[in-house]
Amino acid sequence: MALLLQLLPLLLSRAQGDPGASLDGRPGDRVNLSCVGVSHPIRWAWAPSFPACKGLSKGRRPILWASSSGIPTVPPLQTFAGRLRSLDPGIRRLELLLSAGDSGTFFCRGRHEDESRTVLHVLGDRADCRAPGTTPASVYPQLLIPLLGAGLLLGLGAFGAVWWQRRRSPPPPLRPLPRFALSPPHSSIRESGAPEASKGGGAQDSRGLGPGAGKGWGMGRGW
Repeated sequence: MALLLQLLPLLLSRAQGDPGASLDGRPGDRVNLSCVGVSHPIRWAWAPSFPACKGLSKGRRPILWASSSGIPTVPPLQTFAGRLRSLDPGIRRLELLLSAGDSGTFFCRGRHEDESRTVLHVLGDRADCRAPGTTPASVYPQLLIPLLGAGLLLGLGAFGAVWWQRRRSPPPPLRPLPRFALSPPHSSIRESGAPEASKGGGAQDSRGLGPGAGKGWGMGRGW
């Protein structure tokens, strides 16, 4: 009975792996993931701690399978492509180049459904996906200054393009004179009609004063 109690933790560790294994690291570090208590590993899986920061859903996703050729199979579109490799043909030990957002639990599954777990925490990973000490008030100036600079450059570029285009284009043609400027002035019309008016007036006066003039002339002669 005492021997059974001593072997019970060992049996549980073989059935469930090592639930207490954990690793810490920074982005750019290389860490080793090991199967503990698994006799024939066949695949690895990963459950992210902050899936929203990676645009992923919750739950496990396979990251590596054992192969009869001795070359492990890595899904081409998985998160760790190009950063994860097996250190032995039996995929018992893996090496991972850490990146932000890699925090999570790695599961090594055996042929007999036995399993090993390793919890990885990447320093700097947070549930709100922001760097420590970053607040919205400090983010706004960092975004506003580049935007203002880009707007100023675009405005100067547009002004320079318009100026260069106007310099190269020929001058616009002269506008035609308005129609009233081509007609003779009113004074010339009056001057051209004045002699006719005087002629007509003289004839009218000579006709109108003819009889009176003669009568007056006679009266003068009588004096």
